[in-house]
Amino acid sequence: MSLTIFDLDNTLISDDSDHLWGEFLVEKKLVDSADYARENTRFYDDYCQGKLDINEYLSFALSFLAEHPLEKLHQWRKQFIDEKIRPLILPAAQALVNKHRNNGDTLMVITATNRFVTEPIVDIFGIHTMLATEPELIDGRYTGRHVDTPCYQEGKVSRLQSWLSGNNINLDGSTFYSDSHNDIPLLEKVSHPVAVDPDEQLRRYATDNKWPIITLR
Repeated sequence: MSLTIFDLDNTLISDDSDHLWGEFLVEKKLVDSADYARENTRFYDDYCQGKLDINEYLSFALSFLAEHPLEKLHQWRKQFIDEKIRPLILPAAQALVNKHRNNGDTLMVITATNRFVTEPIVDIFGIHTMLATEPELIDGRYTGRHVDTPCYQEGKVSRLQSWLSGNNINLDGSTFYSDSHNDIPLLEKVSHPVAVDPDEQLRRYATDNKWPIITLR
């Protein structure tokens, strides 16, 4: 069995769930709309440019979780998944996941977006192993802080290496599908890097390194 890893946002789904969650909060008037929308867009632009301050962003993004009880958060999240995410599920992405599943590969999603937002999305694809940025949860309540290394850029590499060590698995024959130049550090580690509908920086890098470039759209 080989390890097959998928990025989530703009890879398995056709938009960014983290940014969309922020837009959903604004749309439903669950946050101070003008200020939150501006900051949400600023952080997303920084991410696209590869200059995101991940700790500053997480302080912003996770603060909402700390302000509300789990039951209410889960109600809003279900609405978010139904309204915003399900329409973005790419049939070709589901087919690709199924192909690797049928080949007997070990499937994983690795995403910079926090687990609260992404876990039910990954469940839709029937993938049971995920590495994500982890919000801190104490006594059934989010604290607004994160635990462990954020799953972003080089953080994806270190989180994956820890997981590999704990599960006695290596990257021989491994594949990683991603759209983002932020994932180049991990793409360079696997046996078969694949650029999926890549941003321009990753497209250039993939072309220079003769990596496959595919579309799921």
